Amino acid sequence: MSEAYVTLATNDGYAVGALVLGHSLRSNNTSRDLIVMIAPAVSPAIRSLLEGVFNKVVVVDVLDSGDSAHLALMKRPELGITFTKLHCWTFTEYSKCVFLDADMLCVQNPDDLFSHPELTAACDVGWPDCFNSGMFVFAPSQDTYNRLLQHAETAGSFDGGDQGLLNTFFTDWHRVSFVYNMVASATYTYLPAYKQYGGDAKLIHFLGALKPWQHRYDSNTGNVDTPAGYQHLAPYLNSWWAIYNRLVKPGVPDVVASQFSTMTVHEESLEEGKARWERGQPDYLGRDSFDNIKAYIDNKLKSNGK
Repeated sequence: MSEAYVTLATNDGYAVGALVLGHSLRSNNTSRDLIVMIAPAVSPAIRSLLEGVFNKVVVVDVLDSGDSAHLALMKRPELGITFTKLHCWTFTEYSKCVFLDADMLCVQNPDDLFSHPELTAACDVGWPDCFNSGMFVFAPSQDTYNRLLQHAETAGSFDGGDQGLLNTFFTDWHRVSFVYNMVASATYTYLPAYKQYGGDAKLIHFLGALKPWQHRYDSNTGNVDTPAGYQHLAPYLNSWWAIYNRLVKPGVPDVVASQFSTMTVHEESLEEGKARWERGQPDYLGRDSFDNIKAYIDNKLKSNGK
């Protein structure tokens, strides 16, 4: 039986991310199939582009599925996208798969991941006893899928998403190196380790609110404007944009491209920011960068001094 990489796109923005991911896997000579699950919200034009890169484009509409996932969603409506992601376990025509979030970039061939058993993943930087569900090795199975749905119904998710659910289901998971899911923002916390081992990275994960398409890109120089202290990430961001500009953007309809290029980061409240930090998800590249925090403190001190 064959093997495949699987990703998920819930809208046109993440579908463009999936296209860059797919091209990056192809450019690094993967020998596996590529599958993308998409929500009905993905436009026909973008769906057509996906069909040119992925072996399979599968529309997943849990609300119209007619199976137990629909019933489970009625009981746990807050886990809507999670139920969509769990659908990857139904690809039983494959013996093994690797799930990759659409905000990832392949920089070296990661096909050796398929030698690992279910469930294999890398530690989460916020709580290393848990795995990060942006990348995991799994074995498609209808039985596992049904048990995951039942677990979602009865136990829910401690973080409101798929990572909390999967960590409480696969408690005896197998650890793989951070190079298979290198969280870009986490390199800020231990720069010497990044300098020592960063060259071995195979999959880059742009975790956090600030995605590659939300960075300022200078089309004249071909470089991304990276925040102070994060210049070491410029090669990955530049690589992402190079693939987008050369292989993705030419086929994207103007109306979608304009929406994509003008995406902005959601204005987060202090309460939302505090909750995100408590979940172990600081956005070191964006709103939680040292420069932004310093500017916030300076502004508060100036205001109090008046």
